[in-house]
Amino acid sequence: MTCQQQTDMAAADSNNYWEDLRKQARQMENELDLKLVSFSKLCTSSSSRDQRQRSGSVQGSSQDNMLEALTAELEQLLASLTVVNDKMAEYTQSPGVTSHNSALMHTLQRHRDILQDYTHEFHKTKGNFLSLRAREDLLGSVHRDIESYKSGSAVNNRRMELFLKEHEHLRNSDRLIDSAISIAMATKEGMTFQRGMLKSIQTRVTTLANRFPAINGLIQRINLRKRRDSLILGGVIGVCTILLLLYTFH
Repeated sequence: MTCQQQTDMAAADSNNYWEDLRKQARQMENELDLKLVSFSKLCTSSSSRDQRQRSGSVQGSSQDNMLEALTAELEQLLASLTVVNDKMAEYTQSPGVTSHNSALMHTLQRHRDILQDYTHEFHKTKGNFLSLRAREDLLGSVHRDIESYKSGSAVNNRRMELFLKEHEHLRNSDRLIDSAISIAMATKEGMTFQRGMLKSIQTRVTTLANRFPAINGLIQRINLRKRRDSLILGGVIGVCTILLLLYTFH
């Protein structure tokens, strides 16, 4: 094999290596483009608080898992494409590559620009998503605190209302007890006053009886006559009753 043939074969192998790198770069770029579109859509749907509330905790957790997996895939693809671009840059600096160096550098620059655009788009979408998620989590926390405060206030208001009702019942009971005590005291005072009047009358009658013995004797005779009349009347009634019974049975 001649020296020229060896040179041609080396050039052919070098061209094949470059084409393989370009093919890998294009394949990764196409995959990145598709995954970035999916990543943007998933971030939009996952960052919507209303959507997460409607979907429930199970679906929300599934979306978070998909988002984490897709993020890891995009980071791996960006790292792999960076490695391929570095290999392409090393190839352009090889000593044997001189004839098409300007065309290779143009191609390499285009792939670098694409990698930079995809990296910028990925980090921008991810940053916007994280910022929106943080803001919605903050709003959700504030909303939960407000709801908790409202529910706590409702419970406290209900308790306060019950306490006020119970306090009003106690006040009514106190008023009833005070009223009953007042009535009892007034009754006691009236009975004490009446007892005093009766004692005064009894004392006066006794005094009069002691002063006027004739009146006392007259009163005793009147009492005796009342007792006698009562006995006579009772006897008459008894006799009449016996006669009536005898007449009824005979």
